[in-house]
Amino acid sequence: MAKRVSIKDIANKVGVSTALVSYVLNGLEKEKRIGPEVVKKIHEAVKELNYQPNQIARSLRKGSTSTIGLIVADISNPFFGQLARVVENEAAQFGYAVVFGSSDENAANSAILIKTLVTRQVDGLILAPPEGSAEQIKYLMNQGIPFVLVDRYLPDISTNRVVLDNYNATYSAVKCFVANGYRRITLVTYKSTLVHMRERIRGYQEGMKDNGLSDFIVVKEVRYNQIKEDMEAIMTGLLNERGMDAVLFATNALSISGLYAIRKSEVKVPEELAVIGFDGHEVFDFFQPPLSYIQQPLEEMGKESVRVLIDQIRGSQKTVHIEMRHQLITRKSCG
Repeated sequence: MAKRVSIKDIANKVGVSTALVSYVLNGLEKEKRIGPEVVKKIHEAVKELNYQPNQIARSLRKGSTSTIGLIVADISNPFFGQLARVVENEAAQFGYAVVFGSSDENAANSAILIKTLVTRQVDGLILAPPEGSAEQIKYLMNQGIPFVLVDRYLPDISTNRVVLDNYNATYSAVKCFVANGYRRITLVTYKSTLVHMRERIRGYQEGMKDNGLSDFIVVKEVRYNQIKEDMEAIMTGLLNERGMDAVLFATNALSISGLYAIRKSEVKVPEELAVIGFDGHEVFDFFQPPLSYIQQPLEEMGKESVRVLIDQIRGSQKTVHIEMRHQLITRKSCG
């Protein structure tokens, strides 16, 4: 087995002290007034000897691993996949790498991921907390571990968060339906106590009430781990009964699943059924007619989450609540 190249090996090759090599490798050559010729020789030796720094030792010296953890519901979900990409790119701008994990909306999985990442000494965490994770959030607070909640938050615990104006998002969708002559508007959402889902339901309900449509309020809930089966049953029932003339889907995954059910039914959109989805996705462009949808400012959410976290890592004691504004993209599916 080949011997691991050390700083001492580089120092011996160049003919300088190990301290001087360390200064150069840590970017302190100007501060320590090391000549450019020596710096060049050290970098050449590093390349020639294929020196790989000991990241664990470096982390201990710096008191930082230069990594952050990102825990979302499901990294394969288009919304969270895109969010993860933005977080990864933005973190790199600050010199951080990102370690990803999916909780599958399960508190036990989330607890394991948090413990694993904390044990690996990540500098901070960005979380989309599942139901039942309040104790995990309190643990992070008590341990003084920097973290930011994204997409959803816990209303009884004041923490850093970057979220959408969920209430206004669904309220504006109802308003759009009504403006185009639709009255029997159904909301399809997850069966969840999470605040962002409850706020989307509340926005829909208040929108219906404010437009004199209280009698037509219908909320259908889908189980997270039974999306396909529940969606098919819900949409088949609603379409067969002809009990609605418009449907609003509360998430990206529900929108995609709902579109497949609608296409399978051969219902004409928007003549027989108007549709508004949630979050942009390439599937929406292939659906005919093109789907209207509520757009979350994904890039801004990801970037702000990283910026808030970096501030916390650097010592900020300020608790930040950021609510991003949605955009309603209206196309031909809602009249």
